[in-house]
Amino acid sequence: MSLAARLSDPRLFRQYAYVNGRWAHSEAGREESVIDPATDEVIGRIPVLEAAQIHAAIDAADAAFAAWRALRAEERAERLMAWRNLMLDYREDLALIMSFEQGKSMADARGEVEYGASFVHWFAEEGKRAYGQTLPSHIPNAALGTIKEPVGIAALITPWNFPLAMITRKAGAALAAGCPVIVKPASETPFSALALAELAERANIPSGIFNVVLGDAAEVSQILCNEERIKALSFTGSTRVGKLLLEQSAGTVKRVSLELGGNAPFIVGPDMDPREAAMAAVDAKFQTSGQDCLAANRILVHASIHDEFVTHFTERMQALVVGNGRDSETHLGPLIHAKAVEKAAAIVDDAVSRGATLVAGDQSEAPGANFFMPTLLTGVTSDMMVWREENFAPVAGITPYNDDDEVITMANDTEYGLAAYAYTHDIRRIWKLLRGLEFGMVSVNSVKMTGPVVPFGGVKQSGLGREGGPTGIDEYLETKYYCLGALPSVSGS
Repeated sequence: MSLAARLSDPRLFRQYAYVNGRWAHSEAGREESVIDPATDEVIGRIPVLEAAQIHAAIDAADAAFAAWRALRAEERAERLMAWRNLMLDYREDLALIMSFEQGKSMADARGEVEYGASFVHWFAEEGKRAYGQTLPSHIPNAALGTIKEPVGIAALITPWNFPLAMITRKAGAALAAGCPVIVKPASETPFSALALAELAERANIPSGIFNVVLGDAAEVSQILCNEERIKALSFTGSTRVGKLLLEQSAGTVKRVSLELGGNAPFIVGPDMDPREAAMAAVDAKFQTSGQDCLAANRILVHASIHDEFVTHFTERMQALVVGNGRDSETHLGPLIHAKAVEKAAAIVDDAVSRGATLVAGDQSEAPGANFFMPTLLTGVTSDMMVWREENFAPVAGITPYNDDDEVITMANDTEYGLAAYAYTHDIRRIWKLLRGLEFGMVSVNSVKMTGPVVPFGGVKQSGLGREGGPTGIDEYLETKYYCLGALPSVSGS
């Protein structure tokens, strides 16, 4: 049965781009297939737009900008809340689309729909609180202050691992601020973006305000970066690509926000129950089949509980069910494509060749070509790929440590600085880790750390700016200062 036939509303499955409120084919007739990673079957086909069509989307956003920014903030909020409510109304359809194109389990997909909708709700309210300031004046008889104004058209380039929520986290903020958006989703997962466009239209978000363009990533990105009318660029993806986009945007001096790679440490203190910590570490490592920038990449366990931790981790990991995300018992779906499987295998081979122990992970049990069985390596050292790189795969590496100073040094031994986990009940250790870890986000005794109220982002080469939270809308606002001087009185008037 086709994907469209399984939806309660087949109109949510669109095989077009969305420009200026219209569904668009490629003018040159170019198309590409979208593959279900669980089955390697074609889900549908999408157009590869020509450069002129990308520019038409920019023209449409530019033409629509004045009217959108002129709306009262509460009017924009009403449209956004209608959009959010439709997402929740069609949660099951959106989750099914996501499971087909990305591979994640239906439980994870449903959670992402709710997560994505929560950002639209949050920013609908934050748009009404984009406050300026009244400044104490140092100029006689003058009033000083600031107001917040939308920066302009925002280009949003989003990844395949969270194909819905990474759009709403960006678009919710931009739209609430008064900015039109041009979304370029990953070619692997375009249908979630197009379903959002369909729902945006139903929510009476005007033509030209929410556009979805499709095509070659490098070609589209270059157009968006070089276009002077696009004033803000937000990207989630690899550090390598983020650097290229930052360089390409320099010529037009855009407002750029980047959420890039991660290499999260998961630190387990000597006072922790090894079983409790191992259960949490499995959850932190294998979310989204390990294809998550917040996934625990390096698991650092105090030597005094290392062996017991490994035992419990192995038992919990091997209980995870790997399979098609539409199967109700599935915990881990496939990786996004064959290249991801090849990289995962290379990471394991590299670690073993350098002395790591392969504790578990029999790939002969994989249920399909794009699946990778959860794998555990011990004896991981800093010269191994599994330590140095964001592996984006269900491959866990465990390393023992002896004291707090050592583990802080180990954790910070990376160019990345997105997120870190710490499991301990010792308040002195908690404070030392909070201050010593060079990461934008630190979660203590909790795997869940994200949500609409969170200023999500990293330091070092993990990015620029913050998404979500009270500061997330500022990525799409300019602060304008004003000085209102009193005119001198005219004699005889």
